[in-house]
Amino acid sequence: MDDFTRKFNLAMEKDEEIRHVLSTVYQALEEKGYNPINQIVGYILSEDPTYITNHNNARTLIRKIDRDELLQVLVRKYLGQ
Repeated sequence: MDDFTRKFNLAMEKDEEIRHVLSTVYQALEEKGYNPINQIVGYILSEDPTYITNHNNARTLIRKIDRDELLQVLVRKYLGQ
């Protein structure tokens, strides 16, 4: 029997979770006819959940993510890190 140590990166898992939530929220906003970028930016700046639709549970999903973590992921992705 081989003895392997499994490595995992919590930061990468968190980034993937945030990406999934953001994609889901984006799609829900688009389906309801909103401009997803404007609505998400409004939410990030104000932390007012009414910027996000309840459609497909998007508002509940985005509120599960810490806003500071969301901003960190966005900046890292923008800078390619």
